[in-house]
Amino acid sequence: MLCDVGKCRSQKSNNSLGLPLQRRMKTLVVFDFDHTIVDDNSDTWVLRSAPEQTLPDWLKKSYQKGLWTEYMARVLTYIGEQSVRPEHMRAVMESIPFTDGMLELLTFISENKKDIDCIIISDSNSVFIDWVLHASGVKSAVDDVFTNPASIDARGYMSVRCFHAHDCQQCPVNMCKRRVLQDFREKQAKADVHYERICYIGDGGNDFCPVRELKEGDIAMPRKGFTLEKLLRKAISEDSDALHAKIMPWTSGNEILRELTALIE
Repeated sequence: MLCDVGKCRSQKSNNSLGLPLQRRMKTLVVFDFDHTIVDDNSDTWVLRSAPEQTLPDWLKKSYQKGLWTEYMARVLTYIGEQSVRPEHMRAVMESIPFTDGMLELLTFISENKKDIDCIIISDSNSVFIDWVLHASGVKSAVDDVFTNPASIDARGYMSVRCFHAHDCQQCPVNMCKRRVLQDFREKQAKADVHYERICYIGDGGNDFCPVRELKEGDIAMPRKGFTLEKLLRKAISEDSDALHAKIMPWTSGNEILRELTALIE
């Protein structure tokens, strides 16, 4: 390779002094899981593993508004008490359909890790997400998953607990996705990893809080016809300057794939 002698000497001198070389900043892709990566709600899909694929009325009536994760803990205990084995539950969860184009999108991300970091921030749970990603063959696309911790005990019962405590008044008590995203970026910054842009892909009301914090140059990608898109439209109608990120609604992962391809070219 030919180069200007003076420039080469300068680069060599800088490297010998331990000065950092300029490097290309990555894009961070943030996914929700339910109704985004998969085309259903994983917490309700698991009911297909229960006897007669339903729950008793007493259990349904035990739900308290805003305490969904605590409710799901009772649901999973009930399923275990019905002698439903984890391997059956896993087979049921692996049958959950992916949203159109998402497998292609995740495959693209896994093939372009030098340009894209990818995380999931979800109100599902760690076991469900791990099962689904492993079965799909696209787990390598995802660098980290932030969700409600779950485990299976010696009896074969599955349990789940809240992800964290927080003081955000807008989010469910078990998770503020804005705080999760902030904590992740701060951790990355300490490791000298900074992002040129964030692409946030979601559908639900709990995705609104982090999307409001996106900056100019970032992209908010709400699924068309779902709660997040409606909340964003309402926020913009009330205050045109309320949101700084570009808004790009989508119906298929292939639309997101085209946008990401253009961004990293």
